[in-house]
Amino acid sequence: MLAAAGLMVVGPAQADGDRPVLRIAYAEFPPIEYRNADGEADGLFIDLTRKVAEEAGYTPDFIYLPVSRIYLYMQNGNIDVWPGMTGIPSLKDAVLETWVSPIPVQLSAWYVEGTPPLTHLDDLNGKTLIVIGGYTYGGLLGRLEAFDNIEITEAPNHRSGIDMLKRNRGDYLLDYRQPVREILTHPSDRMLRDSEVRTRNGAWIFSLANPRAAILREEFDDAYLRLVERGEVPPARELNKGFFIPGYPEDLLQ
Repeated sequence: MLAAAGLMVVGPAQADGDRPVLRIAYAEFPPIEYRNADGEADGLFIDLTRKVAEEAGYTPDFIYLPVSRIYLYMQNGNIDVWPGMTGIPSLKDAVLETWVSPIPVQLSAWYVEGTPPLTHLDDLNGKTLIVIGGYTYGGLLGRLEAFDNIEITEAPNHRSGIDMLKRNRGDYLLDYRQPVREILTHPSDRMLRDSEVRTRNGAWIFSLANPRAAILREEFDDAYLRLVERGEVPPARELNKGFFIPGYPEDLLQ
């Protein structure tokens, strides 16, 4: 199935002998990127990606994958680009990131009303932390796992993480604000609160296994800036460390 989708081709394939095709990965991360009821790629970042890819002269071919599989395919070149987040340690030497960042992504510590908010990363000492399977949180999970006094328990998806938190199976849920807020639809969800842990930069991430990675990055950056000039996309954000909670490992801030 993957071979039939053209995943093993190195570099862009050709779409009907016309525009080259870019293999673009995306994950379940609503409302930023997700697969809709029709089985198609959707979301804010997906819409921006379509515009930029077409402005750069490519036909986007969106491939829905788990986050862990995206990391693998970025490393081996089975996909060309991913609208994702900057500063992923496991991809450090395997990718190039665009200079422009169209969106911020907030990582939060969710908790039930009545639990103290998280004001310092040390507040997790002696607590049980729920995490979402497949996410590394920009390397933060590995650091937290190294502490003997923080118990880590894994949920398979965002909804399961919320439900585990409400059933007192953890003190905090480490998860991104946008996808969690998107699914807070149950009446009992009103008891949930969140503390900001870190704001990360969304960007287009290109696989260095593709020999045209540097060219693709420049083409995407230039295309986005042209769209900004025409008022068709939001202004490019300034890339910086953004917000991070006191106690956050500074060497993970990229």
